[in-house]
Amino acid sequence: MNTLSRSCWIASALYLTIGMVLGIYMGIAQDHTLAPAHAHLNLVGGVLLALFGCYYALTAGSGTRRLAVIQVIVANLAVVIFAPGIALAVQGEGEGLAIAGSLLALLSMLLFLTVVATQPRPVSA
Repeated sequence: MNTLSRSCWIASALYLTIGMVLGIYMGIAQDHTLAPAHAHLNLVGGVLLALFGCYYALTAGSGTRRLAVIQVIVANLAVVIFAPGIALAVQGEGEGLAIAGSLLALLSMLLFLTVVATQPRPVSA
């Protein structure tokens, strides 16, 4: 497993752990106000980072490309801005961070699309 793939898997496990703790906290408190932040943390942070990690592990050379590294950095920035931004928005504290985080998440996906679409095909034997 290459370094980029490993960093994606570590980040994914971290975000999923935080999301699970948040979910357990909401259940214990019987207050599900932060459910949108919990869901986006699990989906954007946990699931997408795991997907990126799989791709970079299974596609030879893709994890060493500069664009792939930038894509993963942007994805992580999106998570750490988006999930708290949603939490603030649902509590009436403004939507600025949620909007910024969502745009970073979109940028990350567009970068990933570019990485996938421009990946050279392996030579057939």
